[in-house]
Amino acid sequence: MKFWLVIILATIALPVAFAEKGTFVDQIQFIQYLDENTALEEVRNGNLDMYYFRISSDRLEAEKDRDGIQVFESTGGSYSILVNPSVSEDFNPFSISELRFALNHLVDRNLIVNELIGGYGRTMISNYGIFAADYLTIIDEIESFHFKHNPSFANQIITEELEKAGAEKIDNYWHYDGKQIEITFFIRSDDPVRKAIGEILSSELENVGFKVKKDFGDLNKAFVVVYGSNPADQKWHLYTEGWGSSGFSKYDSVGLAQMYSPWFSNMPGNNDPNYWNYENDYIDSITKKIYTGDFNSAEERSSLIEKATIEGVSESVRIFLASKTDQFVASNDIDGVINALGAGITTRFTPINVVSDSEPLVVGVKQIYQGSWNPIGGFSDTYSNQVWLNLYDPAAFSHPYTGETIPVRTEWQVENFGNQEKILVPNDAITWDIGSQSWKKVGANQEATSKVTFDLILGNWHHEQSMDMNDILHSIYFLLEWGSERHEGDKTYDSVYSPQAAQNAKTLIGIKPIDDDTIEVYVDYWHFDETEIASWVTPWSSMPWELMVSMEQAVIDGKVSFSRSGAVSKSVNWLSLIVPNDAEVIKQYLIDFKQSGYVPPSLQGFQYDWQYFDERYDASIAWIEQNEHAVISNGPFYLDNYSPESRTITINSFDSPGYPFEAGKWKKFEQIKFPKITGIEIPNVVNLKEPTTILVETTDASEIHYFVSNSKGETISSGVKLATDGLSEIIITEVETSKLDVGANTLKIFASSDQILRPDIYGTSFLVVENQTSLPDVPILEVEHKSEESPHAGIILAIIGAVIVGIIVSIRRKRKAKLS
Repeated sequence: MKFWLVIILATIALPVAFAEKGTFVDQIQFIQYLDENTALEEVRNGNLDMYYFRISSDRLEAEKDRDGIQVFESTGGSYSILVNPSVSEDFNPFSISELRFALNHLVDRNLIVNELIGGYGRTMISNYGIFAADYLTIIDEIESFHFKHNPSFANQIITEELEKAGAEKIDNYWHYDGKQIEITFFIRSDDPVRKAIGEILSSELENVGFKVKKDFGDLNKAFVVVYGSNPADQKWHLYTEGWGSSGFSKYDSVGLAQMYSPWFSNMPGNNDPNYWNYENDYIDSITKKIYTGDFNSAEERSSLIEKATIEGVSESVRIFLASKTDQFVASNDIDGVINALGAGITTRFTPINVVSDSEPLVVGVKQIYQGSWNPIGGFSDTYSNQVWLNLYDPAAFSHPYTGETIPVRTEWQVENFGNQEKILVPNDAITWDIGSQSWKKVGANQEATSKVTFDLILGNWHHEQSMDMNDILHSIYFLLEWGSERHEGDKTYDSVYSPQAAQNAKTLIGIKPIDDDTIEVYVDYWHFDETEIASWVTPWSSMPWELMVSMEQAVIDGKVSFSRSGAVSKSVNWLSLIVPNDAEVIKQYLIDFKQSGYVPPSLQGFQYDWQYFDERYDASIAWIEQNEHAVISNGPFYLDNYSPESRTITINSFDSPGYPFEAGKWKKFEQIKFPKITGIEIPNVVNLKEPTTILVETTDASEIHYFVSNSKGETISSGVKLATDGLSEIIITEVETSKLDVGANTLKIFASSDQILRPDIYGTSFLVVENQTSLPDVPILEVEHKSEESPHAGIILAIIGAVIVGIIVSIRRKRKAKLS
């Protein structure tokens, strides 16, 4: 989400009388449990209150397996294969795009879903899973790829491309320039599913003639070997990726850029200037438009998404395999768990809202520490975010069920007149001037597309200093300074953060502080949903300005790096404020600033005496000395202790009159009604070239989306119908039925709700005949009907198969799938 990209364009809140306690529990202890089976037993035995990692489906199948515990299902995670496309002196077969594309036919997505994750998932072709808000936008493009597990076809493509490149097969193995081609496959051994994916794909690669070297490891090792190394060194060729989520967005502007576009610094090379980097100007241009709102309508945005999706899948540098439905467990002794879409029970809303009679609340996690803790290039892994998001209040966040941007610590008012009209920026608005290292007035005749006025709810930092406009000004300075065009010898540039920040920075025209907690922001950004405009420009900070200044100077001096790739290429630490040694580095800068009377350029020229700066430095120095870490934020909990020896992190409630919200603020998210398809009325047979009607019954749905396709996978009819009193009518016209094929055709229905962006899904095959009104009498070979009443079970999947050999034989099967 956007608020990770810039310190801090997080986003937004409601005015509340300041309270002294924002949580129901006083203390939470996160403790590492690598083995999910052990964690499950600990929950059953009362030693754990929750476990923040999925539990294997076979451990929760029977009713008795669920006795004494709460089970929550959530979608959001996914699996992919990252492919190294680099070109170097040593021949890399995956530098050939057609060969990368062939991997889509070598992987068995259905096996992954049905066997490895026990049916709790869905096959994926692009970064958009079936429950993504934009999935229906690109469903036709996805279907057009027709990917199936077909090793023979994959081998045909691989053979053609390798022979074209000059390789030859000797004794069933591929050789190039007299040397056997060896593929290094980095396989995550700490995740049983990804380990199995790696083993199976390795076997398939060996079957088509590659020698495979397997390199096993966890995320810490992957940060160095895969994400931190120069792709041209070919320390890896393939990597089994896994993706988690802390939330989801109704208008995802980041996903396509993050998963496919080089500019976002998440593709091989990570934009490190010292490394070989994957390049694709075409997809960069498209995803930058999506990211920066460079479109004039929802339809144009959809078109851009379609183009980027096709290019990303076709390039196959990152190959998506499956989305998963995770099952989380919690003790029956706790209440108030919030099961958000995407994040599941690990959402930031759960620890804030959970109620327990015992203290502390004990939460099991898969990993206690796998990546850096810093707000610029850190917090890039799921595990750190599971803790960090409880310590930090963003200005705004995504609604856990609709994905809309909702206010958390600000109110806003948006003014604009459309994408083509402009607003005059006041002369006394200011912007950061890099050349003079000072704030300058924007001057006369400056224009912007949108103006947003923010009333911020500031409160206190964890070290009990008040948040103030200086924190906001410094965060905007940082965005503009580190998001500026790179020049020779530029020390305020990070290969991961800066390209992302630059997209925000170039749209910011000026700001105008109005009073202690009100600021106007003028920006060249437009969106058809004005809450997206507010979220794009929200001025906010996740940490006090004095910490940010100290971190920045430590990076400029070359002692640490904000980003993982920068740390590896420069042979310095990846800055992590939770680590005592790094915290000590930050403390020393604070001491130096205090002793030298340093006022950062971003805060010079404003009316504050030295006592203010001195108190800020003292507060952060004292915090680090007392706590042995430098994690200071503004959320409902603060970091009390991190113990690598015991593999625990302890956080305490921030019981301060400077915290603005009372306990129970997010209680409304506990219960939610999911849309459900309860019945489908479809003719036994559909006559070719004759109109037909399908009736759909639903509950808690506002509309249905339907797609009718023929046996070639071509969509011949689609549309949206309102669910009026739980009933929708689909009419397939005579013209449309004439485009169907005799035999089995397909209907897909998505029932959606305005209140929750997780549709219920029904899929079926229906029979098309010529000049026939009924099915012949044939024995029913198999009938299966399985019902699950859990509101979290989600999707109905009905499969009706039809086989025609001379005469019609019809077999109907209907089931409600385990996963939604």
